[in-house]
Amino acid sequence: MPIDHALKERLTIVQARIGAAAYKAGRDASSIRLVLASKTQPSEAIRAAYQAGARDFGENYVQEAIPKRADLADLTEIRWHLIGHLQTNKAKTAASAFSLIHSVDSVRLAEALARAQPSPRVHALVEVNLGGEASKTGVAPDGVAPILDAARGKIEVDGLMTIPPPGPTAEAARPYFARLRELRDSLATQSGYALSELSMGMTDDFEVAIEEGATIVRIGRAIFGERESKSLKK
Repeated sequence: MPIDHALKERLTIVQARIGAAAYKAGRDASSIRLVLASKTQPSEAIRAAYQAGARDFGENYVQEAIPKRADLADLTEIRWHLIGHLQTNKAKTAASAFSLIHSVDSVRLAEALARAQPSPRVHALVEVNLGGEASKTGVAPDGVAPILDAARGKIEVDGLMTIPPPGPTAEAARPYFARLRELRDSLATQSGYALSELSMGMTDDFEVAIEEGATIVRIGRAIFGERESKSLKK
């Protein structure tokens, strides 16, 4: 299929903004991974983004991702991320389907992923609910250490993920991004895990997230464009 020039232009703009934010923070832009939030996007849109140079794609639902993986199996360098909530009964499927699972939020889920025993081991992030929002998944900060203990030697926990509460500006998210970085640093010292990854920042606030240490940003709307809301069962 021909390259979608509008999508490629939007991707280039976002990459430039990542580079500028990294420069402002005194960081190397290559240390920041761009994951395209491709939930509800058709396989054709993902293929177009791949042809424009993207390689990492984030899905919210296991059942939506599996047919897309099959449709796009010829894209040999594609990497799939699960960025939405993962139910324990889908852990086995997710363990073999995704390069990185961003949303481990309980000891039970970590143990379910460990039982799946894919080779190589599952790579995951612990999702932290820093705002204490009842409407969001994620574990409270003091619940992260027990998950790390349960995962030790069974799955590879690479870092932490968060979605801050909605705010009027990108700056409103900064305290949450800073808290996640501080929590990561503290836990890394205590647990012995490297915890090198911080998955934080989306279309409206990713530059602030980069300034606060994000190594992964999850961006959909700024690249794929506005989309209609779609109701899907988890």
